[in-house]
Formats: sequence, structure tokens, C-alpha cells
Amino acid sequence: MASIQWFPGHMNSARKKAAENMEFTDVVIEVVDARLPAASSNPMIEELRRFRQRNCLKLLNKADIADPRVTQAWISHYNGMPGVKAAAVSFKKASDVAKIVGWCRGLAPTRGTPDKQLRMMIMGIPNCGKSTLMNALMKRKVAAVGDIPAVTKTAQRLEIDRSTVIIDTPGLMWPKIAYPSDGYMLAASHAIGTNAVIDDEVAAFLGNLLLEHYPGLLAQRYGFDVAGLDGVSLIERIATRRAWRVRGGELDLGKAALALLKDYRTGVIGNISLETPERRAQMIAAAAVAEPVQDDTSPETDEA
Repeated sequence: MASIQWFPGHMNSARKKAAENMEFTDVVIEVVDARLPAASSNPMIEELRRFRQRNCLKLLNKADIADPRVTQAWISHYNGMPGVKAAAVSFKKASDVAKIVGWCRGLAPTRGTPDKQLRMMIMGIPNCGKSTLMNALMKRKVAAVGDIPAVTKTAQRLEIDRSTVIIDTPGLMWPKIAYPSDGYMLAASHAIGTNAVIDDEVAAFLGNLLLEHYPGLLAQRYGFDVAGLDGVSLIERIATRRAWRVRGGELDLGKAALALLKDYRTGVIGNISLETPERRAQMIAAAAVAEPVQDDTSPETDEA
């Protein structure tokens, strides 16, 4: 499996700015995709917050389209880590958003007055919902929202009220995605720019994963028996079922691949999670045996 890498030039300067802002932050709000919480967690964010000894509120966004049992396993996993509180949320639900500041106050109990403002910094990968959260917290549109990665290019600092400040940051990837499957899960979830991926390959990867763990949902969505299929033949069957053909009569596999990706991204197939804590641990262990991963995500700071 070939690795997918994506690190646009503006992210290098955004990384440096994030390191500077971390010094003046009390709580890091890390937004991850509930369907792939570990794969969508930037290791650089963890390094930066630990260097500054900042607590983290890890929000598993899009929980409304993730597998609820798997999401609960991830929450238990993260809540067992020091300095971390995890919660499953949907930024479309006002009741979920209303709890966030209170959770942050619990992580920084000495802050939250006009004299000592609670300073929260929203961080995460592209297209994970940071701008949607920013707008929901401010109760007005202050950040651009789009269905393509890396819409936000610069950080902004705003006051929710006299005692609470929030800093929005651009979506940050890291220079090297260590595990190939992470790159494919991120691409399937629309966190990586389309110029860095081949949709047919990503859809085939996604198809294999869904066939292994959610065959019933696939059969229900597309109306055929999926037994014995792999990712490529699943895409072929979708094209055949919907009579999608290109000029000349061949199956339009590109259209079928995009349909599978869209159906997953929008939750049409059903509640799906691409990784569990157990499968994640097994994957990392297997990769470590095959080839030790070099960590090149050390934080950039002004201190040496």
C-alpha cells in the first residue's frame, strides 16, 4: 500500500504560529473525527501541548455518524490519559456545543474571570469541524466553512465573553504520515486535498474496510449481496447496479468510487467507525515489528 502524504506550504508557518500561541493558551481543544480518532489526531499537537504542560479537551466530532459503541471505547481510552478529557459531540447540536466551555473550565479551574481569562485554542486536522465549532461557540459566523480541506489559513483570537477567549487555528497536518492506512482513512474522510490522492484507490481501501466490519450496512445501502467481494469488485457492483457507464459501454468506476466515498462521508451508509482502540494497537504493534517508525514530529518552539 503506497503512502499518502499532504503538507501544503502554508501549514509550516501555521505550525510555528501554533507553537507560539500555545504559550498563551490554558486549554487545547483538539477536534478529531469520531470515525477515526487516532488517525485524525495530529501527533504534533500532542507534542506541543505536553511541552507547554497544557490540558486537552479532545472532542470526537461527527459522533452522530460514527459507530456509538466504538466511540464509547475511544472516550474511555482517552479519558484514561493524564490531562485529557474526551467527549463525543456533534457541532450541529447546540446542546453539545453548550457544554464545551464548562469542560474547559474544569481543565483550567484557576482561569475564567475578567482578570484571568480562560484561553482556549482550537486545533485539529483540516476539515474536522474547527471552523464550525468556532462559529457555534461565538453564535455567529466568524470563520469560513467549506467542504474542502484547509479553508482556514490564519489564526484568529476572539472573546466569547469578558472571561473567555478562543483562538481558532488553521487545520494542521504533519510532515509525514507514518502509517499508510492512516493516510487512506484521512483521504476517505476528506481531510486530505484531492490533489494528493487517487479517488479510486481510496474508495477501494474504504470498501475493503467496510466489507470487513460493516457488510450489512453496505448490502442495505446498495441492494445486493456483498459476500465474497473486495473493495474493487464492490465498486464494480455499485456501477453495475446503478447502470453507470462511460461512452463505449464500460462501467463508470470513477463515478461509483466517488459515490461510495460520498455516502461514507455524509453518513448515508450508516454509523461507521474506521478504527477501534484495539485494532489501532494491533496495527501499531505489527508496524513496529516490520519497521520501527521514526518520530519527526517534535515541536517547534523558541526555546532550545
